[in-house]
Amino acid sequence: MEKDIGEIELTESTSIKVRIDEYDGKPGLTIRKFITSERYTGFTKQGVRVPAEKWKDFKKLIDQADSELE
Repeated sequence: MEKDIGEIELTESTSIKVRIDEYDGKPGLTIRKFITSERYTGFTKQGVRVPAEKWKDFKKLIDQADSELE
């Protein structure tokens, strides 16, 4: 199960992609850098995966950061 949620362009050749996927049979949210170049196109090792059971804790942190940035 892989479902792309969205993408944020950082530069002409680099973006951040967010997707829901499975790892070892467990669902979660993956946020990773994606590059497009002559030598390589695909995900880099830079990123984070949040297991589904930790999603609510992660979302609380994002909401807290959101209120700090406003």
